Amino acid sequence: MKLVTINKEGKHVLGVKVEKCLIDLDEALKVSPNNQVHTNIMDVIAGGHKATTALENYIANLPTEENRTTYLKNEEEVEWGPCVTEPNKIICVGLNYRKHADETNSPYPEVPILFSKFNNALTGHKCEIAVPKVTQRLDYEVELGVVIGKEAKYVSKERALDYVFGYCTANDLSARDLQKRTNQWLLGKTCDDFSPIGPYLVTADEVGNPNNLQLKTFVNGEKRQDSNTSDMIFYVDEIVSYISQHMTLTPGDVILTGTPAGVIIGYPREKRVYLKPGDVITVEVEKLGTLTNRLIEEK
Repeated sequence: MKLVTINKEGKHVLGVKVEKCLIDLDEALKVSPNNQVHTNIMDVIAGGHKATTALENYIANLPTEENRTTYLKNEEEVEWGPCVTEPNKIICVGLNYRKHADETNSPYPEVPILFSKFNNALTGHKCEIAVPKVTQRLDYEVELGVVIGKEAKYVSKERALDYVFGYCTANDLSARDLQKRTNQWLLGKTCDDFSPIGPYLVTADEVGNPNNLQLKTFVNGEKRQDSNTSDMIFYVDEIVSYISQHMTLTPGDVILTGTPAGVIIGYPREKRVYLKPGDVITVEVEKLGTLTNRLIEEK
């Protein structure tokens, strides 16, 4: 199942992708009420299999003709929100692709390098992102996002994927000048809207093996990144297990698993042209959808 967040009238509304349209659950429930169906993405995540099954059954039994136009929305017409709206934690993994480590002349880490982002960084598909005045070196990073579905503490690698609700496409925008200012990367990673995720949160059963997915980035239509999650140094099961040894993961937590080669900072210095207002960045992950954002000047 592909779940989405629709921004409507100042609130987040749960949506579900069906064929080429989206079902607006808020409107659908006015046509066909059902108190077993959650209308908030965080509640669906926390509800797990029971919640997604109820949602699937509800959608399968919606009226096929009458009032369909009230709850079926064209993807081009909606205002998108982040596919996960209120994660308790956003945990990121640095230098997790072999070729990316190679291009930056960095040794392969012996354990996952972890840092965090905050909820202020969240935004959605097609949302404009203001380039902060404090950076001159804004970079893109396509990433596989992992969304936790069950509380996880001291989870083994063998069981780790059982705790994953689903996956999403993410762009770990990075202000390299701020990131490199100190040994801590936080400042350059968590400016406002620096973590667009979506458009879809795809349930794990539709994705299969997360360690064999193509990732791509385009800037103004030019391909910049083209790789596969198989190049990760630490796979998804290892990452989830490792993090759970040190902190409790809770439903809705988002893990960004690192970016492959092709980022601007990996270019020779004389060829580095950083992102600027007016640029359009599109990142995509196989099976998870394409996420596009346009950069604007900060007011």
